[in-house]
Amino acid sequence: MNFVKRLSAAERKLIKQFIKFGMVGTVGFVVDVGVLKFCTLMLGMNPYGGRVFSFLAGASTTWILNRVFTFRGEGRGPAHVQWAKFLAVSAGGFTLNYGTYSLLIATIPLVREYLSLGVAAGSIAGMFFNFFVSRKVVFR
Repeated sequence: MNFVKRLSAAERKLIKQFIKFGMVGTVGFVVDVGVLKFCTLMLGMNPYGGRVFSFLAGASTTWILNRVFTFRGEGRGPAHVQWAKFLAVSAGGFTLNYGTYSLLIATIPLVREYLSLGVAAGSIAGMFFNFFVSRKVVFR
């Protein structure tokens, strides 16, 4: 506990935002996996094409929640512009996210069988990038 007391207000704010970002990311993960399952099981899409749609749904969900929860009152401009910025920033994270996902489902049979494992690994790979860039570009 002494460690937390020694942190500056800015450092405490950063940690608090990162924890909230992670909580929001968990909700985005659930949306992402749900849409992926819908696309693959109900629409018959392959796991690569379905992942594009599920990522967009998950990213849009996290943008909304980050806007009203994680970075409330930060960031300026119209919502649609902020959403577009968030998706542009998320494209960098998506590269890490989708690359990890694709590599794992192509090489590990267990991940190919349980796509949510690949989504989880991809989400973690892109999370740090998305947090710091979103904080500096979208919600500053």
